[in-house]
Amino acid sequence: MRGRKQGQASMACLLNVEEMIPPKHPIRAIKVILSTVLGEMDSHFEEIYAKEGRPSIPPERLLLSKVLMALYSIRSERQFCERLQYDLLFRWFLDINPDESVFDHSSFSQNQKRLMEHKVADLFFAEVVWFAKAKHWISDQHFSVDGTLIESWASLKSFKKKDETDRDKGDGNGWSDFRGERRSNDTHESTTDPQAKLVRKGAGREARLCFAGHAAMENRNGLCVLFEVKPAVGAPESQVAVGQLKELAERGIPVGTVGADKGYCTEGFIEGSRELGVVPHPAHDTRRRKLGVQAGSAAHLTSQIVRRRIEQIFGWSKTAGCFRKSRYLGVERTHAAAQYVVSTWNLLRMARLSLGPPGPARA
Repeated sequence: MRGRKQGQASMACLLNVEEMIPPKHPIRAIKVILSTVLGEMDSHFEEIYAKEGRPSIPPERLLLSKVLMALYSIRSERQFCERLQYDLLFRWFLDINPDESVFDHSSFSQNQKRLMEHKVADLFFAEVVWFAKAKHWISDQHFSVDGTLIESWASLKSFKKKDETDRDKGDGNGWSDFRGERRSNDTHESTTDPQAKLVRKGAGREARLCFAGHAAMENRNGLCVLFEVKPAVGAPESQVAVGQLKELAERGIPVGTVGADKGYCTEGFIEGSRELGVVPHPAHDTRRRKLGVQAGSAAHLTSQIVRRRIEQIFGWSKTAGCFRKSRYLGVERTHAAAQYVVSTWNLLRMARLSLGPPGPARA
């Protein structure tokens, strides 16, 4: 029998939001984890906010909002605040009552300077990793490193000569006609974002204004234990990776072996890793000498298989996390945004780990 559409008879009703969310929904586990993480950061929040004056938006809600934006692929703070008006799940996650007024999108920009000065994004990422370490979800020996490119918000039209004084010659966008002109980072820079550098992914690929993202992953569950955004030109990936290994040791995360692609098969990476007591497992590059790497050992082969999982971090961050192109100018702001996106990836993995393996399939 065909169902018939009925008009809305009532505009008021009683709803229990807690009952509307499935008991085993991953967002429940994420909220439990974040309650512990933000509890550890409570003393830090007390230090960066004044004791007197008008109460501001709770910093916990701003950080939770960043997690929701990455989880549900929301492109901007303005779009998020618009959805927060009517999405009960978002209100439940932020502990906002259904009849409570929500904050404005300008709250993010007004608090951004304070949060960046006190490195709140880096602390948030570190606390998420420390929670995973306390749960023994992080490997105590085997890790992988890799890098990726993050597109800048700046357009190629803004990439102009550094010493050019009259930048708007002709009518309209005449200055943007760079056909036949040789452009490089030595002679040109973006007027929109000078820290963005012109690079390309590989031979035959188009050049773009980008930043470089460097990740270190533990091999047990594929959690990212360190993520940094740096200029795309300057320090090579292999050099940054050695610095990351040193920083992980300082954070109390021992590294025994490190897997990497053949771009890391350099003397600097291999010797730098060995000086730190780490066994390097880069993919063998036939164009370079072996540098003493045992490419045929079982441990090396295992590292080469598992290290490919680091691409899942980049793939999820650039698609679901909306981080293929940065919405922010400069390395510092892009780095802070990356901490929230990659932390959300970790939280999603950790939520699945806390829920346990899936049950047997039903016939």
